[in-house]
Amino acid sequence: MLSLLIKKELKEIIGSSKFVYSFAVSALLILITFYVGAKNYQINKSQYDAAVAENIRSMSGVTDWRMINHKIFLPPLPLASLVSGISNDVGRNIGMQGRGELIAKDSKYNEEPIFAVFRFLDLNFLFQIILSLFAILFCYNAVNGEKERGTLRLVFSNAIPRDTFILGKVLGSTIALILPLLVPMLIGFLLLLVLGVPMSFEDWMKLFLIIVTGFLLFSVFINLSVFVSIITKNSATSFLLLLVTWIFFVLVIPKTSVLIAGRAVNVPLIDELNTKKNQFSMQLNREHFNSLSGFKPANKDNFMQEFQQFMEKNNQAREEKTKSFNEKLNRERINRQEVQHAVALNLARISPSASFSLAASSFAGTSLNLVSNYREQADNYQKQFAKFQQEKTGMTSGGGGMMFVIRTDGDKKPPEINPAELPKFEFKPASFSASLGSGLIDIGLLFVFNIIFFAAAYLRFLKFDLR
Repeated sequence: MLSLLIKKELKEIIGSSKFVYSFAVSALLILITFYVGAKNYQINKSQYDAAVAENIRSMSGVTDWRMINHKIFLPPLPLASLVSGISNDVGRNIGMQGRGELIAKDSKYNEEPIFAVFRFLDLNFLFQIILSLFAILFCYNAVNGEKERGTLRLVFSNAIPRDTFILGKVLGSTIALILPLLVPMLIGFLLLLVLGVPMSFEDWMKLFLIIVTGFLLFSVFINLSVFVSIITKNSATSFLLLLVTWIFFVLVIPKTSVLIAGRAVNVPLIDELNTKKNQFSMQLNREHFNSLSGFKPANKDNFMQEFQQFMEKNNQAREEKTKSFNEKLNRERINRQEVQHAVALNLARISPSASFSLAASSFAGTSLNLVSNYREQADNYQKQFAKFQQEKTGMTSGGGGMMFVIRTDGDKKPPEINPAELPKFEFKPASFSASLGSGLIDIGLLFVFNIIFFAAAYLRFLKFDLR
């Protein structure tokens, strides 16, 4: 009996002209999403390679390792073009110094602000906006529509159990709507291969999880639509109610949660921190220049060598104080920011759409963790860079210190540096296990939403008036 009900739903949905047009639009958007994503990755990779090459070229002719303008760059992530998350808001390069605070600059939206206005067509947009409406469009009249057409009495004239009917209705709708969409999804996977997007095995696993999570969101709206079609008297009312609910889930709740968190948890502004840092730096500079009057070389013949050692010692002491002060300010702000983020994200998870968005960005490596991950790896690289400079020159650059390079006319020009000797910065995205751990709670919530809405539909239909 259940199989007959499922087949009935399959025939009704797939055989309708509404399905043909809706599926054609959805399939086209899926293919465009994968194609544009692959092309965006190629463009971003070309820009990244050009930036790295220009960084090396800028060091040509330099003879002192302390005088280089070295930068490290955030490479494009294959999945970031399919789920952009915050990847376009993050600064892509960091000017590297042996000491001092690192600042990421030049985000994608900073260079191309038009994308910040309209954002990108990606899987997040596709599942949250297009396919969720696709589910509502076909299931808003799943039960009350049959009652209006008079087919509901005809079905139950065969003494079908109500639990079997509602299960067949949900399963049939889910299969009819999801299975056809797998075809353009698979073609999209092939596009990634054909267009040369370097997907590792872990990337494919993450992409698989994104698609599965998207279909979980899809099924949430199917179950919700079936439930609403049971509790409303006519299909017009159920469609209106579902549309309002969709607006709250997709647009209102996520944005409201951010506003509430911003009001509830106060986070110091960057400008406030920079003002405090500059004031402290100016104070240390005054102390540093005052200390110059106390310099007395032990051997006048080695004046410059002793002076450089004196300066390096002072610079290191000043750097330690600056670093300690800045780390304290930054840590206080980060702690407050983490509390604010936790409040915002937990409130947003009331919406299944927000849960999907958070899970998808976690799997794609474009969640809020991208900022801390990039910063942590840049800090680790700074230690390698400082050690390299120390070995090459006996000093490190940065931190506002002064460097003197004295050369007499009789000195030969020192040889040019070889940029290939620099330690390489290789950004490592979050592993599959780390991504899964971050997104697991949101996958669990989507399962819970499915269970709640299906259970509500089931229990309500037990008391449904078939007349």
